Amino acid sequence: MPTEVAHRLLPMSGRDPDEDHRAATPLELLYDLTFVVAFSAAGSEAAHFLAEGHARTASVGFVFALFAVIWAWIQNTWFASAYDTDDWVYRLLTMVQMIGVLVLALGLPPMFESIDQGVHVDNGTMVLGYVIMRVGLIALWLRAAAQDPARRSSALTYVTTLVIAQIGWIALLLADTSVAVMFAVAIVLVLVELAGPVIAERRVRTTPWHPHHIAERYGLFTIITLGEVILGTVAALDALVRADGWTTQTALVGLAGVGLAFGMWWMYFVIPYGVLLHRFRDRSFGWGYGHLALFASIAATGAGLHVAALYIGDEAQISELAVVAATATPVGLYVLCVYALYSLLTREIDPFHLWLIAGSAVCIVIAIAMAAADVSIAACLLVLMLAPAVTVVGYELVGHRHKAAMLARAGAIGAAD
Repeated sequence: MPTEVAHRLLPMSGRDPDEDHRAATPLELLYDLTFVVAFSAAGSEAAHFLAEGHARTASVGFVFALFAVIWAWIQNTWFASAYDTDDWVYRLLTMVQMIGVLVLALGLPPMFESIDQGVHVDNGTMVLGYVIMRVGLIALWLRAAAQDPARRSSALTYVTTLVIAQIGWIALLLADTSVAVMFAVAIVLVLVELAGPVIAERRVRTTPWHPHHIAERYGLFTIITLGEVILGTVAALDALVRADGWTTQTALVGLAGVGLAFGMWWMYFVIPYGVLLHRFRDRSFGWGYGHLALFASIAATGAGLHVAALYIGDEAQISELAVVAATATPVGLYVLCVYALYSLLTREIDPFHLWLIAGSAVCIVIAIAMAAADVSIAACLLVLMLAPAVTVVGYELVGHRHKAAMLARAGAIGAAD
């Protein structure tokens, strides 16, 4: 990358996919931070509706919101990996997309409320946010099409699918249909959104994205998303302190929440994704798209802890069993996602992983059973904290040898420590 102070215009001809020491830039980190607002808004809304016993609203709204948020991040991230020039035009168009993310976040509360009312889906502000984001991203793809002749067809394919999908979302908004019709059509538009990169990268020509850079960006976004688990923990602690002051229960909930976030973090970084993406570049789609579920499961874990906070503060209308299940379920999904991503990249299933999954499942089931038996939430969360810890301990004791063997089979031994 250029080192001069002035960020002059540079040709967007594509980065070197084998560039040494390619790391996330300060601009990319700033861009990622805007998604904290969106995750927080989605988690807060889902927690409140779930605490009120409106599970359908909470789940449907959360899935819709998280797809919109995470998909926006994914598309920008892969573009940046291939074409980041860091000149003044690139920076300003990234800022435009950041504004779009914030507008999208502002549209989440009315979207949840409209789903709860069941008449129609009020996603006008969300669509406006997407229009703003798409303006920035489409402009960047058009610039790449003009300045990278070898991949012009791929860039224009991205532009075409982005425009078609956005026109569809706007038309759906103007049609003002019922909730059922809206989501039926939305499924088609989501498929268009997902198909765009597949067509451009596999049917036309791949863009020069950098495997280690992509793995780092995904890892950093995982950490940002884990911030929702920490926020949920803080909310639960605040509720406990307000209700009973500083007690042993308060300390246990704090330990459980931080331990859960820490275990999920450690578990994610057990696998050297950058090395595997470099070795199996053609397997990137399953891995990249699979993170839609993984990121959502992390954010949902944070939302579950928010529900626990509402329950502790006597603001929930659901049972303790439902409260614990609201956190335990996404933790279970997270564990499955991590191992599914491993299998998608390596095209193998390690029997050792099945034992680790079973161990995590046991922890989750015990936590839920304890809640059903009216054991304190703090104790239930402490047991739940052990679910990701099963993998951490398993890999520290035995799994590291399985990882080394897998890397040897993949022809990447010695490439990751």
